Amino acid sequence: MVLTDRQRTDLHAGIFEYLSNQKGDAFQRAAAALKEADPEACQKPSSSNILEKKWTAIPRLQKKVLELERAAAHSSKIHAHRMSAGGTCTDGGTNTTRRMLPRLPCSHTLQGHSGVVVTVQVHPVFTVVVSGSEDGTIKVWDHESGDYVRTLKGHTNTINSLDFTPTGSHLASCSTDLSIKLWDFSTYTCIRTLRGHDHTISCIRFLPRVASTPNSGTKQHHHHQQQQQQQQQQDELNAETAGCQHLISASRDKTVKLWHVETGFCDHTISDHHDWVRCIAVRPHDGGLFASAGNDTVICIYDSSSKQKVAELRGHEHVIESIAFVTEQASNSTKKETKHLETVRDYLASGGRDRTVRLWKISTVECLAVFKQHENWVRSVLIHPSGNYVVSAGDDRSIRVYDIKANRCLRTLEGAHGHFVTSLAMHHTLPILVSGGVDQTVKCW
Repeated sequence: MVLTDRQRTDLHAGIFEYLSNQKGDAFQRAAAALKEADPEACQKPSSSNILEKKWTAIPRLQKKVLELERAAAHSSKIHAHRMSAGGTCTDGGTNTTRRMLPRLPCSHTLQGHSGVVVTVQVHPVFTVVVSGSEDGTIKVWDHESGDYVRTLKGHTNTINSLDFTPTGSHLASCSTDLSIKLWDFSTYTCIRTLRGHDHTISCIRFLPRVASTPNSGTKQHHHHQQQQQQQQQQDELNAETAGCQHLISASRDKTVKLWHVETGFCDHTISDHHDWVRCIAVRPHDGGLFASAGNDTVICIYDSSSKQKVAELRGHEHVIESIAFVTEQASNSTKKETKHLETVRDYLASGGRDRTVRLWKISTVECLAVFKQHENWVRSVLIHPSGNYVVSAGDDRSIRVYDIKANRCLRTLEGAHGHFVTSLAMHHTLPILVSGGVDQTVKCW
């Protein structure tokens, strides 16, 4: 190994210092010989005990390497039953899809909240999870390692809902303290607080803004314009960067509001519900539709452009706690959609206090299936990215997976949490599903 002149000088200075500090004539003669051989290095002032410090650093680094290797082996063992998004299968995708379904045991149990975990959300790009709690804090976790990353503080009451922008650049949170906060997720700082609701804010969702793909003649100008906007608004939420222009919120004041993310102003208020609006869902691939539901047991479907109600779904006999479109990413893709994809994008799942999970077809305003396996309130539902399954969680402490085609409960995770399961979230491509519970924990599946 060839040392640079500076490295050689530092090494000689360190050795000279070490020899000079040792007792015995032999050490002193060796120090004198080194000083005679390289007087310039030996006259250079050296940090105290630099040679010992560098020597002891080597075992520490070796120990760290061994710890990381053990952690990697443990993680591989846990996720051995799962297949990455780029994996292959021989049965038309069934095995890959099955491997993305939750199963016992959980890979990580994340602990740190001092109150009920009310809401969880998965970052659209990174393997990062966020959770909101009755303790008024938002915690950031690394899904792969299960490590705690950071706590975001700002709300003064229960965090009821969280949502990322389509690009993952920003996070929104809403609370019983009647405020919505927008966070820059690169700096973890609150950049804006929105106020306007008169009662508890139950749910928030960003409305994806999927622009048409620019042609080659305008790409350069668009890129330059985007750079200018980012330079001018480093501390603001930019619609182009975030991939959305509006945020939707639902409240106990019986209204749904649409907020402009750049100005922070409320652009539109919907007052079609006559009771507490508890949940919102947005069709993620294009943001063309959004839905709201709550205590009045009616699911209202709206056209995002006109803000007009286009359908009502009725069938639940008690409060609706959760609604969801298929888990998907906002996309500018112009590829021809498959018939299956067109079909699942017309689905909406709902769950409520009548202990049922329902699957709806929006275009025909009909209920396709009713699943009655839960033994208590259903608190959260989502449609699997494949469009083949509905996943639900509830106060019976279980997480259940339903096969849409077979119209049956495919899998039940009994005792998923030690208490009521309050929320679910899933990544659109990666095998990441997380849940939050009254037991104050977040679990990764």
